[in-house]
Amino acid sequence: MARDDIIGDVFESFAGIRHAYADAVRLVPRVPGLYAFYGNDRAWADLGLSPAFDDEPLYVGKAERSLNGRDVGTHFAAGETGSSTVRRSLAALLVDALALVAVPRNLAKPDGSANFGLDHASEIRLSNWMEQQLSLATWSEPEGTNLDEIETAVVRLLHPPLNLDKVQEPRTRLRAARRRMANTARAWQPHDGHGESRESGLAT
Repeated sequence: MARDDIIGDVFESFAGIRHAYADAVRLVPRVPGLYAFYGNDRAWADLGLSPAFDDEPLYVGKAERSLNGRDVGTHFAAGETGSSTVRRSLAALLVDALALVAVPRNLAKPDGSANFGLDHASEIRLSNWMEQQLSLATWSEPEGTNLDEIETAVVRLLHPPLNLDKVQEPRTRLRAARRRMANTARAWQPHDGHGESRESGLAT
Protein backbone atom coordinates (compact mmCIF):
# COMPACT_ATOMS: atom_id res chain seq x y z
CA MET A 1 0.00 0.00 0.00
CA ALA A 2 1.37 3.44 -0.95
CA ARG A 3 2.26 5.88 1.86
CA ASP A 4 -0.52 8.33 0.97
CA ASP A 5 -3.03 5.49 0.91
CA ILE A 6 -1.88 4.38 4.35
CA ILE A 7 -2.25 7.89 5.76
CA GLY A 8 -5.72 8.09 4.23
CA ASP A 9 -6.56 4.80 5.92
CA VAL A 10 -5.37 6.21 9.25
CA PHE A 11 -7.60 9.27 8.88
CA GLU A 12 -10.56 7.07 7.97
CA SER A 13 -10.00 4.93 11.06
CA PHE A 14 -9.66 7.99 13.30
CA ALA A 15 -12.91 9.42 11.90
CA GLY A 16 -14.72 6.15 12.53
CA ILE A 17 -15.39 4.34 15.77
CA ARG A 18 -14.18 6.04 18.94
CA HIS A 19 -14.24 4.25 22.23
CA ALA A 20 -14.92 5.49 25.72
CA TYR A 21 -12.65 3.88 28.30
CA ALA A 22 -15.23 1.30 29.40
CA ASP A 23 -15.52 0.01 25.84
CA ALA A 24 -11.85 0.41 24.93
CA VAL A 25 -10.85 -2.16 27.53
CA ARG A 26 -12.80 -4.80 25.59
CA LEU A 27 -12.64 -3.59 22.01
CA VAL A 28 -9.26 -2.02 21.26
CA PRO A 29 -7.09 -4.67 19.56
CA ARG A 30 -3.83 -6.00 20.96
CA VAL A 31 -1.83 -5.19 17.83
CA PRO A 32 0.62 -2.43 16.84
CA GLY A 33 -0.76 0.78 15.38
CA LEU A 34 -1.58 4.43 15.91
CA TYR A 35 -4.08 5.95 18.32
CA ALA A 36 -5.70 9.34 18.80
CA PHE A 37 -7.32 10.87 21.86
CA TYR A 38 -10.32 13.10 21.17
CA GLY A 39 -11.85 15.48 23.69
CA ASN A 40 -15.38 16.77 24.13
CA ASP A 41 -16.09 20.50 24.45
CA ARG A 42 -15.46 20.45 28.18
CA ALA A 43 -12.08 18.78 27.71
CA TRP A 44 -10.89 21.54 25.38
CA ALA A 45 -12.20 24.20 27.77
CA ASP A 46 -10.65 22.61 30.86
CA LEU A 47 -7.30 22.40 29.07
CA GLY A 48 -7.47 26.01 27.94
CA LEU A 49 -7.15 24.96 24.31
CA SER A 50 -9.09 25.64 21.13
CA PRO A 51 -9.23 23.21 18.20
CA ALA A 52 -7.59 24.51 15.04
CA PHE A 53 -10.19 22.69 12.93
CA ASP A 54 -13.31 20.61 13.44
CA ASP A 55 -12.64 17.17 14.91
CA GLU A 56 -8.99 17.81 15.72
CA PRO A 57 -7.47 15.15 18.02
CA LEU A 58 -5.81 16.23 21.24
CA TYR A 59 -3.00 13.71 20.94
CA VAL A 60 -1.70 11.13 18.47
CA GLY A 61 0.77 8.39 19.33
CA LYS A 62 1.98 4.96 18.33
CA ALA A 63 1.89 1.57 20.03
CA GLU A 64 4.67 -0.65 18.73
CA ARG A 65 3.34 -3.79 20.43
CA SER A 66 -0.26 -3.47 21.61
CA LEU A 67 -2.78 -0.68 21.17
CA ASN A 68 -4.79 -2.10 24.04
CA GLY A 69 -1.80 -2.40 26.34
CA ARG A 70 -0.39 1.05 25.59
CA ASP A 71 -3.54 3.13 25.20
CA VAL A 72 -5.85 1.44 27.66
CA GLY A 73 -3.39 -0.17 30.05
CA THR A 74 -1.05 2.81 30.42
CA HIS A 75 -2.60 6.09 29.31
CA PHE A 76 -5.96 5.59 31.02
CA ALA A 77 -4.52 3.89 34.09
CA ALA A 78 -4.20 5.61 37.46
CA GLY A 79 -0.63 5.31 38.71
CA GLU A 80 0.92 5.42 35.23
CA THR A 81 1.53 9.15 34.73
CA GLY A 82 5.28 8.66 35.07
CA SER A 83 5.16 6.30 32.08
CA SER A 84 2.74 8.25 29.88
CA THR A 85 3.63 11.45 28.07
CA VAL A 86 -0.02 12.22 27.29
CA ARG A 87 -0.98 11.89 30.98
CA ARG A 88 1.87 14.26 31.91
CA SER A 89 0.70 16.79 29.33
CA LEU A 90 -2.89 16.54 30.55
CA ALA A 91 -1.79 16.81 34.18
CA ALA A 92 0.34 19.88 33.48
CA LEU A 93 -2.62 21.73 31.94
CA LEU A 94 -5.19 20.46 34.47
CA VAL A 95 -3.10 20.92 37.62
CA ASP A 96 -5.27 23.75 38.98
CA ALA A 97 -8.64 22.55 37.69
CA LEU A 98 -8.17 19.10 39.24
CA ALA A 99 -5.92 20.09 42.17
CA LEU A 100 -3.21 17.69 41.02
CA VAL A 101 -0.04 17.10 43.02
CA ALA A 102 3.18 16.21 41.20
CA VAL A 103 5.59 13.73 42.80
CA PRO A 104 8.59 11.73 41.55
CA ARG A 105 7.51 8.84 39.33
CA ASN A 106 9.32 6.44 41.68
CA LEU A 107 8.75 7.55 45.26
CA ALA A 108 11.16 4.90 46.59
CA LYS A 109 14.00 6.17 44.38
CA PRO A 110 13.46 9.78 43.30
CA ASP A 111 15.82 10.39 40.39
CA GLY A 112 15.13 14.00 39.42
CA SER A 113 13.58 12.90 36.14
CA ALA A 114 11.34 15.27 34.20
CA ASN A 115 8.93 12.33 33.88
CA PHE A 116 6.98 13.23 37.00
CA GLY A 117 4.15 11.21 38.49
CA LEU A 118 1.16 12.20 40.59
CA ASP A 119 0.17 11.32 44.11
CA HIS A 120 -2.44 8.59 44.44
CA ALA A 121 -5.49 10.83 44.79
CA SER A 122 -4.36 12.95 41.83
CA GLU A 123 -3.84 9.88 39.66
CA ILE A 124 -7.43 8.84 40.30
CA ARG A 125 -8.80 12.33 39.60
CA LEU A 126 -6.91 12.52 36.31
CA SER A 127 -8.06 9.06 35.22
CA ASN A 128 -11.66 9.88 36.10
CA TRP A 129 -11.45 13.09 34.06
CA MET A 130 -10.00 11.19 31.09
CA GLU A 131 -12.70 8.54 31.26
CA GLN A 132 -15.42 11.19 31.27
CA GLN A 133 -14.04 13.67 28.74
CA LEU A 134 -11.93 11.69 26.24
CA SER A 135 -12.52 9.06 23.60
CA LEU A 136 -10.02 6.90 21.76
CA ALA A 137 -9.67 6.06 18.07
CA THR A 138 -7.17 3.50 16.79
CA TRP A 139 -5.64 2.31 13.53
CA SER A 140 -4.09 -1.15 13.25
CA GLU A 141 -0.77 -1.30 11.43
CA PRO A 142 -0.64 -3.46 8.27
CA GLU A 143 2.31 -5.81 8.03
CA GLY A 144 5.42 -4.19 6.59
CA THR A 145 4.49 -0.61 7.49
CA ASN A 146 7.05 1.82 8.91
CA LEU A 147 5.00 2.84 11.94
CA ASP A 148 7.29 5.65 13.03
CA GLU A 149 7.23 7.21 9.57
CA ILE A 150 3.44 7.09 9.40
CA GLU A 151 3.10 8.53 12.90
CA THR A 152 5.39 11.42 11.94
CA ALA A 153 3.36 12.20 8.82
CA VAL A 154 0.02 12.03 10.68
CA VAL A 155 1.22 14.24 13.55
CA ARG A 156 2.57 16.86 11.15
CA LEU A 157 -0.71 16.92 9.25
CA LEU A 158 -3.02 17.03 12.29
CA HIS A 159 -0.90 19.11 14.72
CA PRO A 160 -2.53 17.64 17.86
CA PRO A 161 -1.95 20.22 20.62
CA LEU A 162 -0.75 17.80 23.30
CA ASN A 163 2.03 16.34 21.14
CA LEU A 164 5.49 17.75 21.78
CA ASP A 165 7.54 15.78 19.26
CA LYS A 166 7.27 15.79 15.47
CA VAL A 167 4.87 18.75 15.34
CA GLN A 168 7.61 21.22 14.34
CA GLU A 169 6.16 23.80 16.73
CA PRO A 170 7.62 25.10 20.03
CA ARG A 171 4.57 24.35 22.21
CA THR A 172 5.87 26.92 24.69
CA ARG A 173 2.88 26.89 27.06
CA LEU A 174 2.74 23.10 27.32
CA ARG A 175 6.49 22.76 27.83
CA ALA A 176 6.46 25.41 30.54
CA ALA A 177 3.52 23.75 32.31
CA ARG A 178 5.26 20.36 32.24
CA ARG A 179 8.48 21.94 33.48
CA ARG A 180 6.66 23.43 36.48
CA MET A 181 5.24 20.01 37.36
CA ALA A 182 8.68 18.41 37.03
CA ASN A 183 10.19 21.06 39.30
CA THR A 184 7.48 20.41 41.90
CA ALA A 185 8.21 16.68 41.73
CA ARG A 186 11.94 17.29 42.18
CA ALA A 187 11.20 19.32 45.34
CA TRP A 188 9.15 16.49 46.85
CA GLN A 189 10.34 15.01 50.15
CA PRO A 190 9.13 11.90 52.05
CA HIS A 191 6.34 12.38 54.57
CA ASP A 192 7.25 13.32 58.12
CA GLY A 193 5.77 11.79 61.24
CA HIS A 194 2.71 14.03 61.05
CA GLY A 195 1.68 12.72 57.66
CA GLU A 196 2.67 15.86 55.80
CA SER A 197 5.18 16.05 52.99
CA ARG A 198 8.21 18.29 53.37
CA GLU A 199 9.08 20.42 50.36
CA SER A 200 12.45 22.05 49.93
CA GLY A 201 11.00 24.90 47.86
CA LEU A 202 9.89 24.84 44.28
CA ALA A 203 12.35 25.53 41.53
CA THR A 204 11.34 28.11 38.97
